[in-house]
Amino acid sequence: FQDYAPNGLQVEGRPHVQRIVTGVTACQALLDAAVAHQADAIIVHHGYFWKNEAPAVRGMKRNRLKTLLTHDINLYGYHLPL
Repeated sequence: FQDYAPNGLQVEGRPHVQRIVTGVTACQALLDAAVAHQADAIIVHHGYFWKNEAPAVRGMKRNRLKTLLTHDINLYGYHLPL
């Protein structure tokens, strides 16, 4: 699919996935729920790294990436394929 964002793995976490949390958008509330449920991966419709998005990792984007990386959680985004 030609899309505005990469589809598939967007942030690499732990190598083995057993527990998955799903949501529409990779917002901080969903990330916090994934941490609380000890998820290995999150699958969302709206992930990160959109076309024409500012490339700087700061503010909200920094905090969200920090949560994923600190807790070793994989983030998968599938936009148009869903």
